[in-house]
Parts: sequence; C-alpha cells; structure tokens
Amino acid sequence: MSQPKTKVESFDLDHTKVRAPYVRLAGKYQGPSGDEIRKYDLRLVQPNQAEIPTAALHTIEHLFAGYLRDNLNHKIIDASPMGCRTGFYLTIMGVPQDDEVKQALKAALEGVISHEGKIPGCSVLECGNYRDHSIEGAKAWAQSILEQDIIVQETIPINR
Repeated sequence: MSQPKTKVESFDLDHTKVRAPYVRLAGKYQGPSGDEIRKYDLRLVQPNQAEIPTAALHTIEHLFAGYLRDNLNHKIIDASPMGCRTGFYLTIMGVPQDDEVKQALKAALEGVISHEGKIPGCSVLECGNYRDHSIEGAKAWAQSILEQDIIVQETIPINR
C-alpha cells in the first residue's frame, strides 16, 4: 500500500528544535457552523529525551478532563495524550489567547498535584484500562513540569 495522501501537521514540526514544556497552536479549522476550532500541542516533556510512563499519563489524562475544562473559558472538544507520551493535543472551539491556554495548563497541572481522592472515571464501567493508573506518578510528573518555565512555542518547521 502507498503512503497516506493527507499531510499531518505534527510530522512537519522539527522536534529537535522545540523546547518543552510548551503550548503551541498546531492548527486552526473552520467548523460547519462557522465556529473556529483550534488544536494545541501541550508538550509536557522534551521530545526524544523523555516520555511519561503510560500509567502516569493515563491518570493525567483523566484529571485533565476536568481540570482543563475548569480553567479554560472556551469549549473544550477533546484533550488526548500523544502516542509518543510527551504531551497532549487539546482541541477547543473558540479563539483563546495562547497565554490563556498556558495558564489553564499550569492550573490543570496544579490540580493534578493537589488532587485528593478517587481518580475520575477510573472504574471498570468508565474506563477501558482502569487498572493502568498511577496518581503518585501523575503528581510527580506534574510537579517536575511545573518546576520549569512553560513557554508559548512557535511552530518550527522541518527544513526539507
């Protein structure tokens, strides 16, 4: 089978020249009703130098589902972990300022650190892999990310 015809934006990002942690506007799209939809790259760790273990990333994902929504005054469509385990894609309906997204990310990470009690959606009924979680790991990774300066990163394309 031949290569896919659709070009994927993230494969044109020069992963050797970015500096995590960061917030990066990865795309703008027009919804069917005229709404602007924005996709952000929330990079938590430096690509090809670190990755968040699956259990910790899964717990961050469950906690981000609420904490990002609590801290961003725009309609969040989705917050999904990257397969490379270095961050999340955040899809929003609306036009937030990049700094708003950065502040919401910081607040969500603070929420992970201070979270007490049950992990939301962590049961056999609510989750497809409910046994693969680590609240301790999620808190430790969130703390290490917040100890760094989260920046707004411009897209640096691969120079082909």
